[in-house]
Amino acid sequence: MTKVIRNIVTLALLFITGFSFAQKEYPVKWTASVEQTSDNEATLVFTAKLDKGWHMYSQFTPDGGPIATAFTFTKSISYSLVGKTSEPKPEEKFDKDFGVKVLSFMEEATFRQKIKINDKGKFTIPVKVDYETCTDRCLFLDTSFVLTINANAKAGAEPAVAPVKIKIDSSAKEPVKTNDADVKIVNTNVDTGKLVLSDKPMDIKLEPGCGEEEGAASSKSLLGVFIAGMLGGFLALLTPCVFPMIPLTVSFFTKRSGSRRKGLMNALTYAASIIIIYVALGFLITVTLGSDALNDLASNGYFNMGFFIVFIIFAISFFGAFEITLPSSFINKADQASEKGGLIGIFFMAFTLSLVSFSCTGPIIGTLLVEAAHGSNYMGPLVGMAGFSSALALPFALFSMFPGWLSSLPKSGGWLNTVKVCLGFIELALAMKFLSNVDLAYHWDFLKREIFIALWVIIFGLMGLYLLGKIHFSHDSPASHLSIGRLCFSILTLSFTLYLIPGLWGAPLRLISGFPPPSFYKEWSTTKSECPLDLPCFHDYNEGMAYAKKIGKPALIDFTGWACVNCRKMEENVWPVKEVFERLSDKYVLISLYVDDKTELPITEQSISSQSGTTKKIKTLGNKWSSMEDMGYDINSQPFYVLLDNHGKILAKPRGYTPDAKLYTKYLDEGLCRYKLRKANEAGF
Repeated sequence: MTKVIRNIVTLALLFITGFSFAQKEYPVKWTASVEQTSDNEATLVFTAKLDKGWHMYSQFTPDGGPIATAFTFTKSISYSLVGKTSEPKPEEKFDKDFGVKVLSFMEEATFRQKIKINDKGKFTIPVKVDYETCTDRCLFLDTSFVLTINANAKAGAEPAVAPVKIKIDSSAKEPVKTNDADVKIVNTNVDTGKLVLSDKPMDIKLEPGCGEEEGAASSKSLLGVFIAGMLGGFLALLTPCVFPMIPLTVSFFTKRSGSRRKGLMNALTYAASIIIIYVALGFLITVTLGSDALNDLASNGYFNMGFFIVFIIFAISFFGAFEITLPSSFINKADQASEKGGLIGIFFMAFTLSLVSFSCTGPIIGTLLVEAAHGSNYMGPLVGMAGFSSALALPFALFSMFPGWLSSLPKSGGWLNTVKVCLGFIELALAMKFLSNVDLAYHWDFLKREIFIALWVIIFGLMGLYLLGKIHFSHDSPASHLSIGRLCFSILTLSFTLYLIPGLWGAPLRLISGFPPPSFYKEWSTTKSECPLDLPCFHDYNEGMAYAKKIGKPALIDFTGWACVNCRKMEENVWPVKEVFERLSDKYVLISLYVDDKTELPITEQSISSQSGTTKKIKTLGNKWSSMEDMGYDINSQPFYVLLDNHGKILAKPRGYTPDAKLYTKYLDEGLCRYKLRKANEAGF
C-alpha cells in the first residue's frame, strides 16, 4: 500500500472512530415520578443513575465549562413552575482543560421541580432534559418524558409515575402504560416532526392504481467506476514511468524463458500479478473504511481540504518540480525478491513495477480512489482498482501473445513528458473541485461559481498554450516542430476553454454539470434564492412540511449534498426540463436537506443518534439530515428523493439518481396521483 493511501486511510480511521463505529451507549438511566401532595401542588422528580466511571454535570456549571444539564418544560395553562429545578450537592473540581471549577455528579443524581396545578382533572407535562456525560470520552444526550398529573388525586397517594424501565421504541405512537399512569421515555436524537425513525427502513405500502414505478437508478454505477478505472490505467500507460517498461518487460520474458510458450505464460502471470496487487489495494480500502465511512469521506470538510492539498502536490509533481517516490530501501527489497525466480519472483517483479512507477501512477490512483469514494457503493475502490489494473496489465499480455506488435509502438521521447504535464493541469482543475466542496459546506462564500469557472478557464487555457508550445517547463525536450497529435489536443483543449467562458455570465455548462458550484451560488446574482433554478424551497424539514400542509400540496424531500456531483447533474440537467420544472414549481413543496452542511446546531439540539449498534454525534445540520435519511430509509447516498403527503406518509417508492427526465416525471406523477386518491378518501369520496 502506498504511503499516500496509507496516510489517507489512517486519517480516515482516526476521524471516523468517534462517529461511525462506536457501540450504542446509554450510560445514564433515567426514571421519572410525580409526588402529588395536594390538589394544587406537586413535585416532578427525575432520577439519573450513571454507569460506573461516568459522570454528568450540574445545571449551574460556570460559563466556559462543559455543557450543563438543562430541563425544558413545555409551557401550558394547566400548570406553572414554582422556583427553579433543585439538585443534590455536586462534587466540585477544578478542570485544567476548561480552566474553571466544574460541578458534576457520580453514580446517581435526583432533580426536583415544584409545580402549581392550575387545572382540575387530568393533563400531561412533556419534559426534555439535555445533558453531557463523560468518562474517557463524552456523549451529548437528551431524554424526553411525558408525565401525567391527576389534580383529583388524593394527597399522599402512590406516585403517579413509579420508577420503571421502559424499552426505547421510536415507532411507538401512544404512551406506554405503567401503574395506571401514562409515561413515554424516548431518546430524542433528531427532531423530525412526523417522520417516524426506527431501527428498520420504513415499510412502503402504496395504494394501487397510479402505475408501477420502475427501479431507482444507482447514484454511481459500478460499471461507470470500472470504466473510469480503465481510463486511468490507460493514462498511466502513457506516462514516462510505465511506457518504457512495456517492451523491456515483454522482451525479458520472451528471451529469458527458453521457449515462446513459457515466455507467454510468464508474461500472463506478470499481468495477473499486476491486477492482484492493485485489486488488493482496492479491497484493503473497502474493508478498512466501508460504505458509511466512504460516504463520510466524500463529504467531510477535513478530507476535502486534504484532497485539495494532495492534488495540488500531485500537480506540482507532474509539472516537474519534484518526484513523488517511495523509500529506496522498500523498492530494493522488492527488487531483490523478484530475483528468486518462479511465480513468486514474477509476482515481485510486478510489485517492483508498481513501486517504481508510483511517481506517475500514484496521483492517478489517488484521483480514482477519491472519485470512487464519492459513490455510495462500498465496492467502488475495489471495482475501480480492477479497472485500473486491467488496463495497466493488458499491454503486457497482448504484446507477449504478439511480440511483432512491439515494433509498432512509438518510441519513448518528449511526448511522454507532455502527457505527464497535461495530467498535472487536470489534477490542478480537480483540486479546485475539492476546495469548492469545503467552501460550500462551511458557507465560506469565497469560491463562487464565476470564480471557479474563471480558474478552470485559466487552467485549461494554459494547458492549450502548453500543447501549442507557447509555454515550456525546465524538463521539456526541445521541439523543432508541432506534431499533429499536440495540435489536435490543443484544439480540443482550447475549444473546451472557450466553451467554459459563457459560464461566467450564467450559461448552464451542462457538459461539466456537477463540478462547478450550483447555479444559485454566484457573485453576480439578481436574486437571493438558495434553491436550484430559483425554485421556492425550504431547508428545514418541519418548516417545509408545515407549509405543505397549509397550502395542501405534497412534499418532495430532496436529500442532497454540497459535494454531491450527481445532485448537481439532476438540478442542472433533469430539473430544468419543462415537464419536471412545472411539477416542482407548481405541484410540490420542495424541501432540500443538505447532509454535509457544517452549520452547527444550537447546543440544546445537539445529541447522539443510535442505530444498529453504532452511535453518531448530531452536531451540525448535515448530521441531522444525514441521520434522518439513514434511520428513516436505511440509505446514505445522495441524491435521494422522497415524496410525502401532508401526514408524512410516502407517496411513491423513494429513488436516487435518475438522469432520465421522462422516468423522473413519471415518478413525480405517481406521487401526485396517489396524493389525490388519499385526499379524496379523506373527504369521504
